[in-house]
Amino acid sequence: MLDIKWIRENTETLDNALASRGSSVTSSELLKLDQKRRDVITEVQELQSKRKNVSKEIGILKSQGGDADSLMEEMQAFGPKVKALEEEEKKSIIDFEKILIGIPNVPDSEVPVGKTEDDNVEIRNWGTPKEFDFEPVAHPELGEKLGLDFVTGAKLTGARYAWLQGDIARLERAIAMFMLDHLREKGFTEVMPPFIVNDATMMGTGQLPKFEEDLFSVGEDRWLIPTAEVPLTNYVRDKIVSRDELPMKFCAWSPCFRSEAGSAGKDTRGYIRMHQFFKVEMVQIVHPEKSAEALEDMTSFAEEVLQKLDIPYRTIILCTGDIGFAAKRTYDIEAWVPTQNTYREISSCSNCGDFQARRMKARFKNTDGKMEFVHTLNGSSLATGRTLVAVMENYQNADGSLTIPAVLQSYMGGQSVIKPE
Repeated sequence: MLDIKWIRENTETLDNALASRGSSVTSSELLKLDQKRRDVITEVQELQSKRKNVSKEIGILKSQGGDADSLMEEMQAFGPKVKALEEEEKKSIIDFEKILIGIPNVPDSEVPVGKTEDDNVEIRNWGTPKEFDFEPVAHPELGEKLGLDFVTGAKLTGARYAWLQGDIARLERAIAMFMLDHLREKGFTEVMPPFIVNDATMMGTGQLPKFEEDLFSVGEDRWLIPTAEVPLTNYVRDKIVSRDELPMKFCAWSPCFRSEAGSAGKDTRGYIRMHQFFKVEMVQIVHPEKSAEALEDMTSFAEEVLQKLDIPYRTIILCTGDIGFAAKRTYDIEAWVPTQNTYREISSCSNCGDFQARRMKARFKNTDGKMEFVHTLNGSSLATGRTLVAVMENYQNADGSLTIPAVLQSYMGGQSVIKPE
């Protein structure tokens, strides 16, 4: 959520930022509601002050034996007026906050301006795509004899659900354990958070109200998490943390649940875009002066995972039209998928500045003793299902077997190959 004081003083900057995001929202409607809200609040305060003064006059007149009947009549009229204005004040605040909470974050000045993912900019790449001496097989077909079963997943639940069994299930778990150990070495604290959260938690990180259609509800005021970012970041909701506690670094391997309502028709085949998937998430809560540096660090941590797996990738910075609602700057990391002859997103690392912190009321005391909002960051290290896809596609053999990357073999009890059933 943006600071209304900043909006009042930077109207043109905000409108330009919203336009660059492709948003139809402008500051004009918000500022009208803001002015109305302020006018009503002022009117309520003035009426309450007048009522207080009249009450004093009545007291003085009565103490002097004077006639206070006319003032008593005036006093009685104040009640309905104040009540009506207070109701109007509540409505004006609700209308104002409804618009304010729906305004996305303002991108950094260095974020490239663009409309779609085609306008994202590659900033670096690593590794050379492997040349196969046979025709590589796409992971859905390769997985049929390795234990990746979409038919059973669809039977049990529906489309975009999978059943993994045997060594392939073990391999995805190995990928997650490897990532968690990697992050522990980087100073992250592992967390096992709740996988069901309430409205306030979803509001805090920006999933509600804007992205309700992409979420799975499990009853009134309860939602399945779309990412562990949600509970991890909300750890500091309604808190005033000590400056010495910063930075806070959390990681978690969790299931993620997304209806993908906004992605209808995309990646309906295979293990790329599922309604239920697993991800190792990184979250940092930092001092405002450290958030830019923290984003670079988190992105490098995710890149190191792919380097250790020896999977080629590229890192891109998202343009203004493709950046997420709460983010001010985002890097996507895309792994090479041979059978698609392209890079596919496997991680997204974002700096949200104080946008989420304002929604969560997450603050700290600076060196002057004044309250400031913390900055929050999140990133995948990595989506374990998509990493499994990248491993399968890049490490497949002509006989349909799968070589296990060297860094994962210790997590598989020394096993080096997964053979077809």
